[in-house]
Amino acid sequence: MNNSLTHTARLLGAGLRALLVLTLVTGVLYPLTVTGIAQGLFGGKANGSEIEADGRVVGSSLIGQSYDLPLKEGQETPEPDLKWFQGRPQNGLGTNSVNTRYQLILSGATNRSADNRDLIDWVTAAKAAVVKDNSTAGYEVRPSEVPADAVTSSGSGLDPDISPQYADIQVHRIAERNGLSVARVQRLVDEHTEGRTLGFLGEPRVNVLELNIALEDLVAKG
Repeated sequence: MNNSLTHTARLLGAGLRALLVLTLVTGVLYPLTVTGIAQGLFGGKANGSEIEADGRVVGSSLIGQSYDLPLKEGQETPEPDLKWFQGRPQNGLGTNSVNTRYQLILSGATNRSADNRDLIDWVTAAKAAVVKDNSTAGYEVRPSEVPADAVTSSGSGLDPDISPQYADIQVHRIAERNGLSVARVQRLVDEHTEGRTLGFLGEPRVNVLELNIALEDLVAKG
């Protein structure tokens, strides 16, 4: 009987030691090592790819933002603030109904098929709005010039980038609203257009937040 108890105690002791070692390795040493490497080699990405302006963090290069006017009385959907470059539609985003104390950023797609009537109506209305909003006295946007990313949300609903084509058709409106020359605004877009990753991955893109920060600096300089 005593031998059996001794054997059981030894097994329990060995199991406890194994648990403590594994906890130390996988729960402490490994996370600290990975965190240290990430902070040392990829500090910006590890901390959320933050973007700063005027000495403060204003967003992340990985998450899109809205540039809207304050809601008017009786409005349910805010109007876009057309002095800024606009990003992709965010129809895919849901609402936070679980934790109402905080305004959580939610990710999601519409999950509607290409022949879904609601989606068709959204795209049709969005295209008409893009044409109307970006046409000026001396520049008219044709419906055929409106790219897909101007009228559809991304899979996540949080895409921070737009295509150069969508940025280009906003140039005349941005110039008019901010008292700038078309050539200077176009140069700003060209300066913030990134090519394909490694030359062949993805598509050329423009980060809307970074572009609007540069626009704000340009307007401030007159």
